[in-house]
Amino acid sequence: MFTQRRSRNLLEAAFTTLSLIYHVTVNNLRKGQRNAVVGLIMTVTQAIVMITGFYLIFAMMGVRHAPIRGDYIVYIMSGIFMFMAHSQAIGAVASAGSPNNQMMKHGPMNTAVMITAAALASLYKQTFSSIVVLTGYHYLIQPIQIDNPLGCYAMLLLSWFAGCCIGLIFLSLRPWWPQGIQVLTQFYQRINMVFSGKMFVANLMPSALLHMFSWNPLFHVIDQTRGFAFINYSPRNSSLDYPLYATLTLLMIGLMAEFVTRRTVSISWSAGR
Repeated sequence: MFTQRRSRNLLEAAFTTLSLIYHVTVNNLRKGQRNAVVGLIMTVTQAIVMITGFYLIFAMMGVRHAPIRGDYIVYIMSGIFMFMAHSQAIGAVASAGSPNNQMMKHGPMNTAVMITAAALASLYKQTFSSIVVLTGYHYLIQPIQIDNPLGCYAMLLLSWFAGCCIGLIFLSLRPWWPQGIQVLTQFYQRINMVFSGKMFVANLMPSALLHMFSWNPLFHVIDQTRGFAFINYSPRNSSLDYPLYATLTLLMIGLMAEFVTRRTVSISWSAGR
């Protein structure tokens, strides 16, 4: 029992790491609710509430038809699902566990496992809720037709991955200023409610207004998603390259910041707090 376990070869080490990621992912899915099914139902309910809320907002504003020729609810869903995947990934990774977390005292555990498990748990919940909501709307309300479903899901993965990279930066900064970074994380998630552009169509936006949104990778992802979802919409004011390169840049920054923090952080930092 006092002997440190070591993997005999690379294959055994890979299976050990994957097993750890699986168990920590399951733990992340279950820790919010005593029943994992209840947690998934709450995620679906959250998506339905957001879709209903934006539908009512548009109705009160007098907008009852999609600016894009097609299903109005699909137009709303294309923005809501991308926003939720992005925002939830930021929150999950940013709170995944700092290098001085108590779980890090266990031999096989490391920050990479904690971050990966938190990200995968977020992706699982958002994928499940998207499938359930789309299926329920298709069979219970009216049939829908999505031009390129695989392209739409690829955009969901991109918005999720971009959120993970941004969350990684917040995670690496959190040990230096815990309260402040928590506020900044929530602030960034809130401003994305507006600057994600899920309420607008990029092709119809004037250039002066477009510059206020084009900095955000999520804005480009949502507009490209609508290009995959609607057969008669071709995005002209957004790019697929920008969010991809921006995400890779954020990933490199996050990895370097996390490496520096992991080598510098000490459990004594929190002694005076």
